[in-house]
Amino acid sequence: MKVRRAQILLKADADGPAWTDQRIAEAYNCRTKTVENIRQRFVTQSFDEALDQKRPETPPRAKLLDGKQEAKVIALRLGQPPRGFANWSLRLLTDRVVELGIVESISHETLRKTLTKTG
Repeated sequence: MKVRRAQILLKADADGPAWTDQRIAEAYNCRTKTVENIRQRFVTQSFDEALDQKRPETPPRAKLLDGKQEAKVIALRLGQPPRGFANWSLRLLTDRVVELGIVESISHETLRKTLTKTG
């Protein structure tokens, strides 16, 4: 990736080829916005910053479930559903997870992602 960013900067050089952002994007199979961002980092920060991949300023959101909690959810999901139900629905499972105190609150979508990831 560093090589590609360096090539983009070389093609954008006003004293060199001076290609347009559109032409660079087409040549390197990327978006015009990518070319703009690389050029902007070069001008506002430094050459090294332009070549390095931009790191997010804030870390990704922390996981809501740790490994033990995930294991409890999976075990609950694999167990018998409550009386009167043939299967666990996500909303039913969400209610039971909160009811059992595995977590204080959680959305059914978070449980779906957890079960999809582990299943």
